[in-house]
Amino acid sequence: MPVPTLTDSLPFLGPDVAAEYDRAHVVILPIPFEATTTYRRGCEHGPAAILDASQQVEYYDDDHDREMWEVGIYTSEAIADTRSGAVSSEAMLDVTRSTVAKLIQDNKFVIALGGEHSITAGIVAAYQQAHPDEPFTVVQIDAHGDLRHEYEGSIHNHACVMKRVVDMGLPTVQVGIRSICKEEAELIKAQNLVVIRARDIALQPDWMTRAWAGIQTQKVFLTIDLDGIDPTLMPGVGTPEPGGLHWFALLTFLQHIFEQHDVIGADVMELAPIADSVVSEFTAAKLVYKLIGYQALAKGW
Repeated sequence: MPVPTLTDSLPFLGPDVAAEYDRAHVVILPIPFEATTTYRRGCEHGPAAILDASQQVEYYDDDHDREMWEVGIYTSEAIADTRSGAVSSEAMLDVTRSTVAKLIQDNKFVIALGGEHSITAGIVAAYQQAHPDEPFTVVQIDAHGDLRHEYEGSIHNHACVMKRVVDMGLPTVQVGIRSICKEEAELIKAQNLVVIRARDIALQPDWMTRAWAGIQTQKVFLTIDLDGIDPTLMPGVGTPEPGGLHWFALLTFLQHIFEQHDVIGADVMELAPIADSVVSEFTAAKLVYKLIGYQALAKGW
């Protein structure tokens, strides 16, 4: 099976339902950046694979008795493609921040598609710039803490993205975590960070209540590293870890956040397609469509 490229990709869900930019509430922003992957490479192909798989997603959402594409979904051109190795992490974060800032200014709900998780720092910086006097919580779905100060000589490694967010002074809630180093464990204790580990999800029925209670602001940004989902459902990631969230638990958790908070933006990161399998990219595409639906219901679109 050939790897889809962004040049070949159709708009999210397909051209028949794609909205013009001015009429769209939602902008899908592909960011095929990969520079610091430390295990299985391929997340640079993630955005194209999600867009390709989205062509097979059913328009009708049977949970809400609606075709959610009607809210208006515009698929942007990709910010950058680093397969040539021409873009540095610092430059990528800067162009990401400026691009997302323009979309926020245009009152778009942005869902970024990665690409490696490091770019979330640039996205979050754009929202912090747009909401300087309104704190927001970054809710992270992930297998990994991503709280290292630096890794392999870079503070912009994908293993450091949530440390960059913490350094911005933003509160965080981390869900599905099942792999951290000693440095991260010490930071979690020292700063009393809200962390819901994967074993809590498996063994403690009240884990959602505890996670929701950890969100102390009305505004929320969602960052979803797909390895936070159990790898039996999401094998196509760069750094898989056993355990993790299952589909309906994930949706229940996310829907409540949209209902109770103002979700200002989201990203879905680190899909690394597997040859001769479409399970991971189709699941990711359906997850993106669910996020759009939850936001549409919350905003009354």
